[in-house]
Amino acid sequence: MSFRATVLTLYPEMFPGPLGISLAGKALAEEKWRLETVQIRDFAEGRHRMVDDTPAGGGAGMVMKPDVVARAIDHVADERPRLLMSPRGKPLTQKRVRALAEGPGAIILCGRFEGVDERVIEARDLEEISIGDYILSGGETAAFVLLDAVVRLLPGVMGNEQSGETESFETGLLEHPHYTRPQQWEGRSIPDVLTSGNHGAVDKWRRAEAERITRERRPDLWKAYQAERKTK
Repeated sequence: MSFRATVLTLYPEMFPGPLGISLAGKALAEEKWRLETVQIRDFAEGRHRMVDDTPAGGGAGMVMKPDVVARAIDHVADERPRLLMSPRGKPLTQKRVRALAEGPGAIILCGRFEGVDERVIEARDLEEISIGDYILSGGETAAFVLLDAVVRLLPGVMGNEQSGETESFETGLLEHPHYTRPQQWEGRSIPDVLTSGNHGAVDKWRRAEAERITRERRPDLWKAYQAERKTK
């Protein structure tokens, strides 16, 4: 059974968007995963089909109504995880991405306006996920990021499965530098070790570079990496 993503959105026309090209698009065409969208407004009532209302307690903006969102979720609810793309959610990690890729799929709610009524988040057990400490116009762009990260890990999607095993975050480190021909470019050379033919030396160099870059650029990851090594 292929991975199935159901996206609840006010803008279904945005999909598949970037998910329709490159690796994800090819996999979608080959039915290695499935994507469906649900128009949240279809579950609104009344002549104007309002999906939002003013925030309780006052303030700027509008809030997505719990009854409308709940009906949309209930329409597609099954055993799959229910995700809400939200800047206040837990940061998306490669570990969470891999766990999702190993499951049956996901139901992804894309928020808009000031956010979603807290009651429906609690009542429908939505897992809030953030792709970074910044604000987007809506959850659709964040959903693209999440699904792209997940789909590339599905069986048969990447041409070289091993390439995913050494990427940033898979080992707890950022990825080592990459080089290719020409040997010389603007006075810069490929490191000699990479053309030595000594695979053991290459592996050692790549590990050392990954550790150096992680230590310099992401002290938080480096600290976690060191702590993990001490427990083994």
